Amino acid sequence: MQDVASLVTQAREGRPRAVARLISLVEGASPQLREVMAALAPLTGNAYVVGLTGSPGVGKSTCTSALVTAYRRQGKRVGVLAVDPSSPFSGGALLGDRVRMSEHASDPGVYIRSMATRGHLGGLAWAAPQAIRVLDAAGCDVVLVETVGVGQSEVEIAAQADTSVVLLAPGMGDGIQAAKAGILEIGDVYVVNKADRDGADATARELNHMLGLGESRGPGDWRPPIVKTVAAREEGIDEVVEALEKHRAWMEERGVLVERRLARASREVETIAVTALRERIADLHGDRRLSALAERIVAGDLDPYRAADSLVEGLTEG
Repeated sequence: MQDVASLVTQAREGRPRAVARLISLVEGASPQLREVMAALAPLTGNAYVVGLTGSPGVGKSTCTSALVTAYRRQGKRVGVLAVDPSSPFSGGALLGDRVRMSEHASDPGVYIRSMATRGHLGGLAWAAPQAIRVLDAAGCDVVLVETVGVGQSEVEIAAQADTSVVLLAPGMGDGIQAAKAGILEIGDVYVVNKADRDGADATARELNHMLGLGESRGPGDWRPPIVKTVAAREEGIDEVVEALEKHRAWMEERGVLVERRLARASREVETIAVTALRERIADLHGDRRLSALAERIVAGDLDPYRAADSLVEGLTEG
């Protein structure tokens, strides 16, 4: 058993090993998870959470690394949560984005963690919200969450970040098409990366046109900016940071930041409650109560909805 209080204290002092152990407790759904979350709760709410998403190959890791450099120049502590696809064999992170951010490995003001999705859809790992909380409590001023390469429906990052950055690149063929139904609805800042390639201006124009078609904004509403970058050379990254800071200021001025964080907390509570209920239902397989309800459904004495209501009532009362 880990000494949670000691780990939290060490994490606040910037000791990466303590942060790693806390996130490992989260990822492994440790029996100490509740103790960890209780200890972290008073220490959270200070980090600015930025999500980066986009199709595979647009340069998310390179852009994330460049953003780390920019924020470190401002003297800010930065946490990076790089969510990778899971290995089908070990369940661990398959790609290891930390390899592409190795230049920051020796910087004590940067903490980088790769997390496996472990089959969880939406571009994020199931434990991402708790891992973000660990990095927040550890004193990170900014937490950058890089998702796996996502498609139209995998836009869960919008529910976890204060600001969502959507990356596209010219020459990706179906880059805009893949983004239409989902990604274009979640971005607060859009980045056309690899802007030194042919077609970058056309990609930016098409993106601007599509954003305009879907607009239903009133006076004073946020209009997502489009920033062109060459992240590999850190070109345009300062403009991305400026756009992020403007969005943060706009949210704080209008109370949107608080609304987003309240919604995030609500979803997290709901997810934990539903997961606990699902686990209790799973424990009923083979239980006489479930078998008895099934028998009544088959006999036509009970419909499945009333049976489910009866089951939920029994679980919540128990």
